[in-house]
Amino acid sequence: MAGITRRLARGAGLLLSLSLMSCGGGDGGGGGLVPSPPVPVAPGPNVVAVLVDAGPVSTTNPTANTLYTTVTVCVPGSITECQSIDHIQVDTGSYGLRILAPVLTLSLPVVMASDGNSLVECTQFVDGYSWGPVALADIQVSDEIATSVPIQVIGASTFPTVPAACSSTGTTAEDTVAAFGANGILGIGVFEQDCGIGCAPPNSMNGFYYSCSAAGCANIAAPLTTQVLNPVPLFAADNNGTILVLPSVAAPGATTVAGSLIFGIDTQTNNASGNQTVLNVDTIYGDFTTTFNGQTLTQSFLDSGTNGLYFNDSSITACPVPTDPAAPSFFGFYCPASTQTFNATLAGVNNTAKTVTFSVGNAQTLATDNPTFTVFPTLAGTYSTSPDSFDWGLPFFYGRRVATAIENRATSVGTGPYVAF
Repeated sequence: MAGITRRLARGAGLLLSLSLMSCGGGDGGGGGLVPSPPVPVAPGPNVVAVLVDAGPVSTTNPTANTLYTTVTVCVPGSITECQSIDHIQVDTGSYGLRILAPVLTLSLPVVMASDGNSLVECTQFVDGYSWGPVALADIQVSDEIATSVPIQVIGASTFPTVPAACSSTGTTAEDTVAAFGANGILGIGVFEQDCGIGCAPPNSMNGFYYSCSAAGCANIAAPLTTQVLNPVPLFAADNNGTILVLPSVAAPGATTVAGSLIFGIDTQTNNASGNQTVLNVDTIYGDFTTTFNGQTLTQSFLDSGTNGLYFNDSSITACPVPTDPAAPSFFGFYCPASTQTFNATLAGVNNTAKTVTFSVGNAQTLATDNPTFTVFPTLAGTYSTSPDSFDWGLPFFYGRRVATAIENRATSVGTGPYVAF
């Protein structure tokens, strides 16, 4: 079962907006280096385009290394009350669809908690939280459709009062498009629910799901079927996982990059497994082990929803805290004098391992020398909250075909949960 505290609080929250990174000089470096052509993906009803760009509020709060797609949502059972929403972040490290209320024009029915009140969720991130009701929607991505899916509507005005137990989980309310960096997030990780048995009966004090009425909100258990659900397992076909395909990007980066999100593994000719390395992940948190620089990091994961590679290495120069409070801060990122290249070995719980090479650039130089760039393949930072973790964020996905197989779903190379590349 999924652990929402692990994926949302450790994965999707590690996002630094480009507006914070890109203050400073530089001439923009021209139009940006051209990424290598992506591995060809045969078109089909199970393929949707994905794009890294400056985001939905690019003029005021541009983003970095954030992968987007377009999702259509409908009132359940309707073919006319529908809305197509772009700049939905694609996240292999979380589960379920979450949409920012300010961009949602539909009136979706709210899911009822077991006591008859409205079911509302507190989604926890590294540096903040998002609060909003669980509602039902039909979801369409490409030609894949899932009906009556519980989703979260973040920042809905009908539930303005956030319980202290939720607001105390972070310093920032991430309930606007500008704060969130996207119009929503599509969680397509290895688990079916966003919390799983940890939030299901009898676990009423789970910290995530609440029963809300005019009198206030209180923690409540949420049955698996009413939790926010990964829509992929609910598709009629192509429902055992996903494959992300992105081209390689040379340092220092590029203005934009485009790729493909393929639904299903070994269900169509365009999603057949090949000779990739399959890493089975643990069934509690979706983790595997990374061996790096003498460290054995047992809480490692692939996460397209993180904008950098996050790990701890005291030998790499960290970006300093600026002496001028008004100056842009790159604190938390690495700033080596020159780009450094490393090797790490990723090993699954099935004892299969693969050594990969990655590079770490100077975050401040990347941003200030190329203020129009949004694609940074060498962006990396520290993981101060978890010394046993290596978060392989979006830079890992550049130049790779990465599969994410859902728990208990079979493919020709094994049964999920696993990741393969």
